[in-house]
Order: sequence, then structure tokens, then C-alpha cells
Amino acid sequence: MAKATLTISSKNYSSWSLRGWLLTKFSGLDFEEIVTAPDDPSARAEILLLSSSILVPCLRHEGAVVWDTLAIAEYLNEVMPDAGLLPADRIQRAHCRSISGEIHSGFTTLRASLPVNLKGHFPGFKIWSRAQADIDRVWFIWRDCLEKSGGPFLFGDKRTMADAMYAPVVTRFVTYDVKLAPPLKAYADTIMAMPEMQEWIAAAKEEPAEIEELEVEY
Repeated sequence: MAKATLTISSKNYSSWSLRGWLLTKFSGLDFEEIVTAPDDPSARAEILLLSSSILVPCLRHEGAVVWDTLAIAEYLNEVMPDAGLLPADRIQRAHCRSISGEIHSGFTTLRASLPVNLKGHFPGFKIWSRAQADIDRVWFIWRDCLEKSGGPFLFGDKRTMADAMYAPVVTRFVTYDVKLAPPLKAYADTIMAMPEMQEWIAAAKEEPAEIEELEVEY
């Protein structure tokens, strides 16, 4: 029996659930997955960006209840330190926390304009100028990290919390056909090829429920 549970919502639409799930997978912690019903009000609020207090994903482990993705990352780094969710180097740890915090609390126009939709594919999608500014910032962050670390992940040869935090952005770029320079495309391809991402995407494509609000153009 798993010693931990992770409550998530839609695998097709939920960026926060993907982050929490990847973090837990990266950590190596044995956990049971609990999926909330698609019509659950809190799940819909989270997916549609209508909730200021997102309680999904939620990790429960040995008496701890942790529901914020950054808190989940820090908690997992404490209980599973050998997983390397944070870099060993002090300066790199600070950088990793900073860019993870930035994607956690910012990029609101990117989120609203290019919502996560793993089943969807929209070639030639028109991107608003404000969303492009967010995309440009993501490009800068990725390029800076990859140049310093040498890749293939943002902080070198090990996945960290930053890769989990930016994974939903990678899926957005795929869904909305955002063109990437070769080094950034290589990073995006690396993230999409991870076995964990392939497992998540396969499950997302099996989801029967659709959320009408996300079928409109932003």
C-alpha cells in the first residue's frame, strides 16, 4: 500500500496537477493517485484559473498535508533528498527557486491565452502581444539556464523542481505551435520525451470529459 496520496484534477487541462504529479514522480516517493471528478467545483475553478486559493494538487504523507506546488517541491526535497529536486550548489539552488517561483506566481497572460489542452493542436495560433512578452521571458529563462548548465535539463543532467514547474509551458508551446530556437526546441523535446510525461499525456488523451469554457479561442 502506498504511504502517500496525491490528489489531482484533469490530466488534459490542469497545469498545477501536472506539476505536482511530476514533482512526486521525480522524487521517487511511492504514492497513490486520487483524481477529483471533472464536475467538482474546486477542480473546475482550478482548471479555469478562477480560484485564488488552489487546493489541488494535494499531497498527503505521514500526517503532512501539502497543497501548493512549491510547498510540495520543498517538502519532497526534505523527505527525499537524494532525488535532487533542488541543485546541490547553493547559487544554483537559489536560481532554481527563483525561476520556479516566477512561473508559479506570474505569466498570467500566457496561462489565460494558451491554456493547457493536451488533446488540442492549433497550428498558426494567433498569439497576443502581451502573451508573447511572457513567452519571450520563458525563452530567456530557458536559454540562460541551458547555457549555464549545458543541459539537457535546466540545471544539468538531473531533473529538478524547475523542470516540473515549466513542463506545462512546454505542452502549451506544443499545443499552440509556438516556434522555438534549436536549443529551446531540444529542451522541449527532452521534457516531452520523459517517460513520466508520456504516461501523463497518454492518460490525458483517455479523459472523456470536456470543459466547454476551454474550447473557445483566447
